[in-house]
Amino acid sequence: MAKTQRLRDRIAIVTGASSGIGRAVAVALAREGADVALAARNVAALEQVAREVECLGRQALVLPLDVTERVQVERMVQATLTRWGHVDILIANAGQYVRSRVVEMTVEQVERAMAVNFYGALYGVLAVLPHMLAQRSGHIVFVNTMDAKTPIPLDAPYISSKSALAGFGQVLRQELYGTGVYVTNVFPGRVDTPMIAHLRVPWISAKIPADAVARAIVRSIYRRELEVIIPPIAKALVYLNTFFPRLADWAARVLHLEGWEDEMGSE
Repeated sequence: MAKTQRLRDRIAIVTGASSGIGRAVAVALAREGADVALAARNVAALEQVAREVECLGRQALVLPLDVTERVQVERMVQATLTRWGHVDILIANAGQYVRSRVVEMTVEQVERAMAVNFYGALYGVLAVLPHMLAQRSGHIVFVNTMDAKTPIPLDAPYISSKSALAGFGQVLRQELYGTGVYVTNVFPGRVDTPMIAHLRVPWISAKIPADAVARAIVRSIYRRELEVIIPPIAKALVYLNTFFPRLADWAARVLHLEGWEDEMGSE
């Protein structure tokens, strides 16, 4: 258990909490003293995460749901308020990896990506924001992807939804200035999670541990950071794409940044 629990008695909601980044950040928040509402579709996995949280001396609330269903997300927030009376942190993490070449892409694929990656986060924000504004405190963290800043081939459905989320998060951050509610947009590179377990990647975008992202998220809450890009090599690729897009396109082709996949993944 942490010597100094700077989030002691804070209440956090984590979507996509059954595995990967969601599980890691739920445990990291509990280690820092927070009680955690755990939301995802996999009940058995959520219960396992709840046991990990409780072993750290904190409370957990298991909330099976589908983030694409707005009513279920609203009930998630209400259940958390009923249990603890307030919500201090929302980690909008639930995501689904949908890939396709644009020429082969269907509208349904984009809609599926948007339903989970964009609307799933949007529903949570709209449900929790009035409460955070009323208490004049809170922190919303959007778990995005570096691909929203440095798009790569084959990921059009996924990147479209995550780019929408990035834009929304940046506008929300500006509009909430001075309200006591903070927003952090997190852009990790490839992360070693079940969502992309099927994806083999080149050395330059090697998968980082979910725990590393979780630690970065906790730090961002303490520091009220506006944006987090992890790992350092991801920042270099972002700068390359911003200032030398033609060179960035060449690098993506030569280094095969899209990787090689066996089948689709979700989390």
